[in-house]
Amino acid sequence: MKGKWLVLVLLMVGAVAGFAQDLTIDYQVNVAADDPANYFTFKGPIRYMMAEKDTFDAATGASKKNSTEMFMPYLYDVKGKQVFPTGLRGLFLFAVAPRNQRVLDNLTVSKAANGVITVQYVHRGIAYKLETDPQGRFTFPKGNYVRRIIGFIQGENPQVISTDFSADGTAAKVDWSKVWNASIPGGKEIKAGVATKTGTVTDDNGVDDAMFQWQGSLQVSFDRNILKISGGLNAVKK
Repeated sequence: MKGKWLVLVLLMVGAVAGFAQDLTIDYQVNVAADDPANYFTFKGPIRYMMAEKDTFDAATGASKKNSTEMFMPYLYDVKGKQVFPTGLRGLFLFAVAPRNQRVLDNLTVSKAANGVITVQYVHRGIAYKLETDPQGRFTFPKGNYVRRIIGFIQGENPQVISTDFSADGTAAKVDWSKVWNASIPGGKEIKAGVATKTGTVTDDNGVDDAMFQWQGSLQVSFDRNILKISGGLNAVKK
């Protein structure tokens, strides 16, 4: 599947060499309740890889317009190297998923007095943190986006989290201050008989040797449990 996306991204990067192509994003999610107003919209330079106000379809348990899959080509260059924060891509999925997913992944959003908005969650054993600047912007190509392996998941079972980061081993009790504490080492066995071990805090911006990078910013707001993200990015060839 990824091979198909890489071919499509090649077409995009070729176009970027001649002129800037914007990836525009418009997103809204209620982090505390089921809300029919949740949506995810994106438009970009790859033909057909866009979605207009995609929402959750209760009848199928999935997104109505397949934005989950269609956004994938914007994450990597033609060599499969990451160019977009995987944690931000994961955040977009909450708008087209049932509220139960936000609970299972312990989606947590806060806004500090200085204007910085912090988003944290743990999905399939990987914790993610995204922070805005004081103006409430996710910036590119380098923003404060990190991830860390802190647990694992087996089939449809709830996540098993290392007790280094959760008092009872559940996602609901994750202590975010411990997750992002670099002095707590990785490499620890999470559960006997399971190969997955804890990791270290890792940059989630994308890799430096990718063929192109996204430049620009996305404006973020958080008010009365409603998280909104909007703006446009330019794909710039290196």
